Amino acid sequence: MTTKKYNYLFGPVPSRRLGRSLGVDIIPLKTCTQNCIYCQLGKDAPQTLERKAYVSIEAVLSELEQKIATGLQADYITLSGSGEPTLHSQLGELIDGIRKLTDIPIAVITNSTLLSDLAVRRDCCKADVILPSLDAGDAEAFKKMNRPHPALDFEQFVSGIIQFRTEYTGKLWIEVFFCEGINTDNASVQNIAEQIRRINPDKVQINTSVRPIVHAEAARVSEQRLNEIATCLGDSVEVITDFSKHTAATGKQADLQVILETLQRRPCTLDDLCDGLGLSKKQLQPALVKLDALSKITGEAIDQKIYYKAI
Repeated sequence: MTTKKYNYLFGPVPSRRLGRSLGVDIIPLKTCTQNCIYCQLGKDAPQTLERKAYVSIEAVLSELEQKIATGLQADYITLSGSGEPTLHSQLGELIDGIRKLTDIPIAVITNSTLLSDLAVRRDCCKADVILPSLDAGDAEAFKKMNRPHPALDFEQFVSGIIQFRTEYTGKLWIEVFFCEGINTDNASVQNIAEQIRRINPDKVQINTSVRPIVHAEAARVSEQRLNEIATCLGDSVEVITDFSKHTAATGKQADLQVILETLQRRPCTLDDLCDGLGLSKKQLQPALVKLDALSKITGEAIDQKIYYKAI
């Protein structure tokens, strides 16, 4: 029997920050306030600052209730996916609804640009973990790395994160994404360190490109340089270099639709899919071969690993 197709849920998928994460996608593809050079979701699209009900939260909650009924096992339910989740005007109501269905912690991955908005901060305060991005320590690097909406101001952007920190009682884990030659020189790193000191997050997680990306200038930073940068950014800094490992369940079958939905959101290696879907390589490999034969997926070799993505 084929697994139900979900419109708003994907995974659980392996997350370098959250372990095994069930993604909740509440924003249309590439609907965002920025066009970050390291985005995995395809070519640039017009930015927007409009908050509205992009999808029905009742439909999202209905799917989640069905997913939970199947025996969902996840470390987090994560609002992220195809666009910037804080653009959804009913984000807070959705989080309230999720809490009525499950005790699984709720995370929000955000680019931080709307945290200057009181309504957005109130919505985000309802989550257990907020993972805001801070990829630049100054306005020039902000424009190069994130390509924000023209109306977004760098200092207002940082001040919004700082204000949120004073109001929020949950966990705040800042992610900083580094691209070689853009924000990795000593001056840029020191500027980022200063903003981190102003924000005072619980944790800082630094990252670089490990999956296929659109913009060639989003060049990967070496592990050695990332470790050097980590020492400059203060305490509670970790370099994200690999996914959490999970034991594959026995007796499960690889469902082509679930695999395809996962790869539509992000490129994954075979190991990534095993971790996120709870399946063994023996179970997944025939499914990938079949999807490739159907011209549904393609593979790209990076650093001796094959990353699969939907066509």
